[in-house]
Amino acid sequence: MPTLPSSDDVLRVLRGVIDPELGADIVELGMALHAEVQPDGRVVVAVALTTSGCPLRAQLQTEIKGRVSDLPGVTSVKIDWGEMTAEQKSAAMAKARWNVRDKAPATAVPATTRVLAIASGKGGVGKSSVSANLAAGLAARGFAVGVLDADIWGFSMPRMLGLEGRLHAEAGDGGATRIIPERLDIGPGRLEVVSMGLLVDDETDALMWRGLILNRAVQHFLEDVAWPDDLQYLIIDMPPGTGDVQMGLARMLPQAEMIVVTTPALAAQKVASRAVTMARKSYLRVLGVIENMSSFECDHGERYPLFGSGGGEALAAEAGVALLGAIPLEPLVSAGGDTGQPVVLGKGPAAAAFGSILDRLVDDLAPPVDMGGCSARLLVAAVAALDAADTASP
Repeated sequence: MPTLPSSDDVLRVLRGVIDPELGADIVELGMALHAEVQPDGRVVVAVALTTSGCPLRAQLQTEIKGRVSDLPGVTSVKIDWGEMTAEQKSAAMAKARWNVRDKAPATAVPATTRVLAIASGKGGVGKSSVSANLAAGLAARGFAVGVLDADIWGFSMPRMLGLEGRLHAEAGDGGATRIIPERLDIGPGRLEVVSMGLLVDDETDALMWRGLILNRAVQHFLEDVAWPDDLQYLIIDMPPGTGDVQMGLARMLPQAEMIVVTTPALAAQKVASRAVTMARKSYLRVLGVIENMSSFECDHGERYPLFGSGGGEALAAEAGVALLGAIPLEPLVSAGGDTGQPVVLGKGPAAAAFGSILDRLVDDLAPPVDMGGCSARLLVAAVAALDAADTASP
């Protein structure tokens, strides 16, 4: 029987639920009032909205239940909704005003960006291929998508996406130098890509860096890159395993949601479960599992599970999350990665599988943030009050 979380544990994990328009977590804003953990694992969370009819309610409900349900021992999550008092709204507005004026964001990633970290327990399972195809597929659907190649040693995004440019820097506001992502238009959408592969002279160069330097490189990519304000998704190709970079990203991006990639083999599934454990110990939400290299289908329609079967389903069941989909073993996937033509942009079994996964993400599990929410009015009011105060100052 797992040890039940405390009320403080619940509130701690709720710090990963970010109000997308105020750019702060619901605990800091005073929206998450308190949490009660019952002996049978039921958790009741009291949440006060800025208005009772807030359009963000459904999104917040999904985020809250998803993150709290991931805590060990939790059997169900109930949310008691309320509305902020005038004093609570005033305090939230004061926090928004403070953030606008004096509190620099922890990263340059916009608060309205949905951050999806693609992880694996070990190398060789096709994590980077999945990252490239998810990013390209989202762009093909009309989204503005960032791609952060956090696999500093094993960078591969430039080749997989067909990019040959170089990152450059420009002077931003106040004279600060900002890194400009490499842009790639795909259909009605676009990719904004940052990778060490766009900085080195040759993609065969070896980066012999240790943990602290690796973590600092990722920090630069989050803090010093001019990520566009309209960025709807940020796909992070994580390095394999559970090391310094993974822990650093969890600290810098508490709103990130993880997708774990495994192959059907039992050994790969057991190793991938470590990535799930790391995410939950870091209070990151695990969105689901993707099984890659699922099976090979020959021309006459017969399937051959060359790398075993059931690993993705077993991992999803063990973690209590969705199996988002299974990508078949198809030569076009590998060929597309070599030539910079992601298979998701074409046709075939693998393209269809990626399409189904994207449907689940966009329509259900990780939809783009709705900017028409009620807290936007609070932020506008905070900025207006700040502007008025500046105007009135001598």
